[in-house]
Amino acid sequence: MKINNITNNQYHPTFKGLYNNKLLLKSLKLASQNSALFSATVSLGLSTIARPVSIMSTPKTDKENKKLATAKSVSSSIVGYLIMLLASMPVAKAVKKIDTNPKKYLKESTINNLKNGAQTLTKSKSYMFATQIFKLGLGLIIAMPKSALTCALIPTIMSVLFHKKHKDTNQGKNTNNQAKGKIISFKGLYNQATDKIAQGIGKVIDTSCIQKASKKFYDTNIAQHIMSLTDILLTFSFVKQVSKNKKIAQERKKPLIHNSLISTGLCLTGGYAVNSALNKPTEKFIKKFKEINKDLPELERYIEGIKIAKPALILGGIYYVIIPIISTFLADRTGDKSIKDKPLLLK
Repeated sequence: MKINNITNNQYHPTFKGLYNNKLLLKSLKLASQNSALFSATVSLGLSTIARPVSIMSTPKTDKENKKLATAKSVSSSIVGYLIMLLASMPVAKAVKKIDTNPKKYLKESTINNLKNGAQTLTKSKSYMFATQIFKLGLGLIIAMPKSALTCALIPTIMSVLFHKKHKDTNQGKNTNNQAKGKIISFKGLYNQATDKIAQGIGKVIDTSCIQKASKKFYDTNIAQHIMSLTDILLTFSFVKQVSKNKKIAQERKKPLIHNSLISTGLCLTGGYAVNSALNKPTEKFIKKFKEINKDLPELERYIEGIKIAKPALILGGIYYVIIPIISTFLADRTGDKSIKDKPLLLK
């Protein structure tokens, strides 16, 4: 198998450890090229496995409230991943087009300005910062529709997870056969669309304010800041959607809302604290990674991937593994104790 046109036999044949294994390199490349999708993938894995286990193992908590919190977790992750997959791929493709042919999409003055002493534009930290704004910023853009769909899907997820239903296997087969007969290639239209997106991104990067911000803040924790803002927007949007949802029992809304607010508050506070505490270990990891992978093409891109993966994994680990037990426990105590025998959902 090839990694950036270098075969396994050519590339570090004697070292198959942590710093240059295939999974790590592929993950870091995804984090760099499509940071929004990488974060969504981490969330999908943790929220569909680790978080439900944490929630359902919460002691001295109403069982039905735990079911509702689990449904919210699964619903949120599935919706978030699918929306992010659809939204991020064209943007990532568009940015890659700019990487490959910057003169087509950027002014010469912009290229020279953002190089900022680097050998090429794609190795410039200022340029990488500018493009990450678009990649990570997708989370902010889709926050509102994601919250609306998450809330709307909770009753369905509840039924799937906690109520067995007969599945019509023939229906699925018919649908698949119909789908196969309607496959149309949109490759040409897709390329045109991503080219338009690349032109739009290029025009924004050409503005003086983006260039100044990129040169000034390229060494800051932009990834975690945008992820945190996205979490805040998602949470408040979700709270609003829950309060208006007519299918969720009114008595069950309060614990669910409090669960979301407590989770986000604890995650953001703990996330920045843990991220700060891990700065030195991360620097050591990057130093060792550079030493072992010094001949790796696009090394700076992989380093960028490490810096994006770090807050995504920290926030994901805190939000989906540690906090669910705390937030579910605390949220349960804010609810009405008289609702224990009342239904979760309204028909």
